[in-house]
Amino acid sequence: MKTTHLTNTRFADLGMESSLFKSLAEAGFEYCTPIQEKAIPLLLDGQDVAGQAQTGTGKTLAFLVGIFNDLLTLEPIEGRQLNEPRTLILAPTRELAVQIHKEAEMLNKYTNFRIGLVFGGTGYQSQRDYLQKGVDILIGTTGRIIDYYKQGAFGLDAIDSVVLDEADRMFDLGFIKDIRYLFRRMPEGDDRLNMLFSATLSHRVMELAYEHMNSPTQVTIEPEKVTVDSISEQLFYPSNKEKIPLLLGLMARDKPERSIVFTNTKRDAEKVWGYLVANDIEAGILTGDIAQTKRLKLLDELTESKIEVLIATDVAARGLHIPAVSHVYNYDLPDDREDYVHRIGRTGRAGASGEAISFACEDNAFNLPQIEDYIGHSLPLMQVEDDLLAKDIKPAKIIKRSPRPNRGRPGGKHSSNRNKQHRKY
Repeated sequence: MKTTHLTNTRFADLGMESSLFKSLAEAGFEYCTPIQEKAIPLLLDGQDVAGQAQTGTGKTLAFLVGIFNDLLTLEPIEGRQLNEPRTLILAPTRELAVQIHKEAEMLNKYTNFRIGLVFGGTGYQSQRDYLQKGVDILIGTTGRIIDYYKQGAFGLDAIDSVVLDEADRMFDLGFIKDIRYLFRRMPEGDDRLNMLFSATLSHRVMELAYEHMNSPTQVTIEPEKVTVDSISEQLFYPSNKEKIPLLLGLMARDKPERSIVFTNTKRDAEKVWGYLVANDIEAGILTGDIAQTKRLKLLDELTESKIEVLIATDVAARGLHIPAVSHVYNYDLPDDREDYVHRIGRTGRAGASGEAISFACEDNAFNLPQIEDYIGHSLPLMQVEDDLLAKDIKPAKIIKRSPRPNRGRPGGKHSSNRNKQHRKY
């Protein structure tokens, strides 16, 4: 793995609690990334941070180190109740919340804090029961956290530190009103350690920071670079009929151990999945209607190399951290230019190299100018050579669905008499 993303600053040089350093060392972390180098010393000194960094640069570990060190060195608020967490971490998506929880558990190896994880879509009662037994650190998505709070499952009076991760995404998803609701029910901003991280520190994000934080120090890492140098980008102009043969041919050429294929629609995701599995490629499919338990299982299967490729719509473009994704294939160019950056950011993480290959086909080539304008460079153009197109492709496997129950609507088996009556006239 390339290490050009790392600085010369060692975690051992930062002065954190020894139990944290021990956990980091055993997990293989020795040198800081730039965001960690800049943010962690400020957090260890008790200063609020508003950080801007690209995806995959280590910001999660940066704020977790700050939180854990704060909890280890600060006594809980006097009179704290069992169901009052000391730290609240808010994430815009379930997948990001799960990833933060995994890194927190890694860091918790020698500290034994009780860490809670709550998110929508599954485990409503079990999450609530765990929360009511008391947690030190609460990680979750905004909707589920507010739901439990309004029920009295936990309180916010003992909060010592709070993190708002991917603040720009919170705005995009319309969560900011809920975020402010929670902030107003915590101790005052100057009585907490506050952290805000975002891909862009826009005016609206900084307005939120100054409203609810204590004069945060702004930390910015390479704001002028939208995509990272470790990702090699390629662009093909296939016809619609060439897209499947080209995708299969490129996969046969690249032999990616772990990859993600992005489509713009569920229908195309199912089509791609059908062709891949029919042609002996182990694949999973992740779309917006997949149950949360199945979503998490799919991510684990890709991480553990039980499947080779995940086909996903943009529901998966943000908040996923899957180690060692070597290739991202944009089967469709995204309609939103920012989604291009989030998609290809699933590879080339933490300094590793990665390949991002995009198809500008007949249906979405018009999205290319806005994407190139946003990232500040043209995508390197590759030719659709005949030897890149897969031959002897097996027909796509069809996803089987349970038949929908007939409810006696016109045309159904219970409506024949009504149809006959209508035909009389």
